[in-house]
Amino acid sequence: MANITLTVNGKSVSASVDSRTLLVSFLRDHLRLTGTHVGCDTSQCGACVVHVDGRAVKSCTMLAVQADGSSVVTIEGLASAGGDLHPMQAAFREHHGLQCGFCTPGMIMTAVDMVNRKGSALDEATIRHELEGNICRCTGYHNIVKAVEAGAAAMAGGAQKVAAE
Repeated sequence: MANITLTVNGKSVSASVDSRTLLVSFLRDHLRLTGTHVGCDTSQCGACVVHVDGRAVKSCTMLAVQADGSSVVTIEGLASAGGDLHPMQAAFREHHGLQCGFCTPGMIMTAVDMVNRKGSALDEATIRHELEGNICRCTGYHNIVKAVEAGAAAMAGGAQKVAAE
């Protein structure tokens, strides 16, 4: 067993885990944060994407002990403390960038990371390229791309508002 301490969605968490425990299993089974989904366990589908120290990571291929000392944000941690959806979450809802919803948390986490890395001026080709590691089995990605475009614009607007205040 290994003792780990990390910050998950802004809260410090300590636990004793088997050293073979995947981060996705730790989040789902130990912390009951079930918004992070297990779709393949092989890093192919992207349903398990979370942010570790500000970067998108497929949590099915990272051990929980590797996250020791890190800050982890899951889909549950994107919304504001008051319950307002993150702009990317709101854009997925508004533009119906989902169907069954299974891949949606990973898509949103990947999209937020994409905007953080590349900025809000994203074209369709860039969005599609960046989403290659995320699989949706229900849609043709058209609405997902529209949602990412709208979410990126909303994230830029929110950043400008904060800077102006």
